[in-house]
Amino acid sequence: MPALERTVPVAGAPCWVSLMSRDLRAAQSFYSAVMDWTFGPSALGSDFSVALAHGEPVAGIGCCRGAGDPAVWTPYFAVRDADETAGRIRERGATLAVGPRALGEGRAGIAADRDGAVFGFWEGPAPTWPVERGRALVRLDLRTRDAFDAAIFYAEVFGWARPPGGCTVDYAQDHVIVQAGGRTVATLYGGSDETGPDPRVRPRWNVHFRVRDGERAAAAATAAGGESSPSPSPAGTPAGTFLIRDPDGALFTLTGA
Repeated sequence: MPALERTVPVAGAPCWVSLMSRDLRAAQSFYSAVMDWTFGPSALGSDFSVALAHGEPVAGIGCCRGAGDPAVWTPYFAVRDADETAGRIRERGATLAVGPRALGEGRAGIAADRDGAVFGFWEGPAPTWPVERGRALVRLDLRTRDAFDAAIFYAEVFGWARPPGGCTVDYAQDHVIVQAGGRTVATLYGGSDETGPDPRVRPRWNVHFRVRDGERAAAAATAAGGESSPSPSPAGTPAGTFLIRDPDGALFTLTGA
């Protein structure tokens, strides 16, 4: 396949999503059946691949080597300086789990916010993502304890609402909308249960994909060894949205275009 176009994304905006799975080939087979994705090589090596939808880069899938590492979808946010970002995360009482460390052409880190939602940050060029160009194949939602408190945390870490050229933050009645270039790139909702046993309602970043036929994709997920159920997402979520658990336990949602 031709080399992927790479750009330096807008600072503070989501720039990529990645799944760490226990078996790369099995994960590729599942997501090919459910999402109709094809896969190409990644600049990060043989343990990683790039998922393509209609030829567009959508996500990365890698193989986690640790026996106890959970399979999870993680959003990454673009930063100008990974070390400064790591410092701001620690200063605000959150947890820096990995890095920053060199990875391919950039530097990356993984953290959990004060309520436990996991996210990543990336310094350097990244594949040109359809989300950045207004083709919303992917949407990010944060379900958290307090949307407005979370917005303050992420704004301080990623420089949201700091001109020029960054992300803007709009406070709605019960949620927070983050935009870049006039496009919504993330939405923050309250109402999670950080002590509950059900991972679906604990604080987490949800990666949401658009597909041609949501019901077909949900049925394919079940047939391929995963689980599907109507999504417990916040009010305003389109009808026909499904919560999917892949065979490794990673959660995501999807809806028909």
